[in-house]
Amino acid sequence: MPQRICFIASEVAPLAKTGGLADVVSALAGYLEGVGHDVRVFMPLYSAIDRSRYAATAVDFLQSVPLEVGPHRLTYSVSLTRLPGSGARVYLIECPELYERPRLYTSDPDEHLRFIALTRAAFECCQRMAWAPEILHCHDWHAAFGPLFLKTLYSWDRLFARTRSVLTIHNLGYQGVFAAAAAPDLALGTMQHLLHQDDLRAGYINSLKHGILYADAVTTVSPTYAKEICTPAYGMGLEQTLATRTEGVLGILNGVDYADWDPRIDRYLPQHYDAGSLEVKAGLKRALCARLGLKIGADTALAGVVSRLVLQKGVDLLLEALPPLLTERNFACIVLGSGEESYELALAQLGQRFAWRFHFRAGYDEELAHWIEAASDLFVMPSRYEPCGLNQMYSLRYGTVPVVRVTGGLADSVQQYDPASGRGTGVRFVAPNGAELTMALRTALDLHAQPQHWSRIIANGMAQDFSWQHQGREYVALYERLTATISG
Repeated sequence: MPQRICFIASEVAPLAKTGGLADVVSALAGYLEGVGHDVRVFMPLYSAIDRSRYAATAVDFLQSVPLEVGPHRLTYSVSLTRLPGSGARVYLIECPELYERPRLYTSDPDEHLRFIALTRAAFECCQRMAWAPEILHCHDWHAAFGPLFLKTLYSWDRLFARTRSVLTIHNLGYQGVFAAAAAPDLALGTMQHLLHQDDLRAGYINSLKHGILYADAVTTVSPTYAKEICTPAYGMGLEQTLATRTEGVLGILNGVDYADWDPRIDRYLPQHYDAGSLEVKAGLKRALCARLGLKIGADTALAGVVSRLVLQKGVDLLLEALPPLLTERNFACIVLGSGEESYELALAQLGQRFAWRFHFRAGYDEELAHWIEAASDLFVMPSRYEPCGLNQMYSLRYGTVPVVRVTGGLADSVQQYDPASGRGTGVRFVAPNGAELTMALRTALDLHAQPQHWSRIIANGMAQDFSWQHQGREYVALYERLTATISG
């Protein structure tokens, strides 16, 4: 049965994106709209968003709307656009005071206020549209006060009487912690006792923690990560809070938008291929290496990395493993990414040392990211933790063998290749250290040198299906379970 579903998210691809959150929100909203649900997404109108490019039009009855957020008196206006490739509506909350900044996210003292205001504006837009969502789906810490607001500030409004809330944790490492002195910004008044009192006494408020406490359901983006975050090793201080949820945390593996990531139709590639035309992939490899100045032979393996350059992604493991391997083995590597300055400097120096076999491109380039997936023989993801990860699933579709650490969604989407049975889709390692990554890369390079095994592992990977047609149904089932409890 069709449902009314309200998404609140800080970023949505392609309008604004810093990582996988934007891709997932966009793809899931598009899937839900495509199967008949009424999905409306609320996000900030950042200064970087080109309204003309996305044909955003002002909503006439949502202009210069006053909004009181605790002691703050704000005004916002709303523009409407549609997600490219789907009919899902995206409502852009325009509040220059909060969103006209150089970057999507800041370290400014009012960072918490920017997203409390987004969440409040989403509720009040629903009220002014007289649109009663059956599901309020809040994504990450930015929207994590949504479930609490539903039970407090907006509990009086019968419009939300049948609304059930879902919090999806895309990355527990980002929790939206701010000073307890800013508690008035939540405008809870006499209901302030619902805030976590131990945290208040300690001088802070944790946004994500309150989503976990008050949402009707908590999900995360892979089954393994759902288990990991309930342990001290991965819980980032929230494992005890997660343990209070008697029904647990539901892990739903992210899907892949194959309209954007499929070598048969990839708009960034001059030629397309599938499992039966891998000679095209080989040609793309030659072309990319020539373009980047890499000099490799026909049998030389090419490794690709597209990543944020932060500790979570295991960049230090790469920097430990690559120099000796590039010395002893015949392979090349391309790294695309940005992040910590020390990592960028070390990778640039590696590019100078191995000029003809290692290329580092600082920043992010969507076209180059697609080329790396298509042209590489193997794709390396040595993450210390990875809630889901998407690139390993892109790699499988592109016939690019993933080398991954066994954690989160990497563990759920890549199976170790077994030469004896011919089953498996990649190469995995367990311990987060350079020695284990080195062993895994050696294993991958040894397999690459054996065409019968390499062909088999590529075929296994390209046969995988991580589309939202599979993963999206799990969200629909969750929504149906939640709304089935509504009486009257």
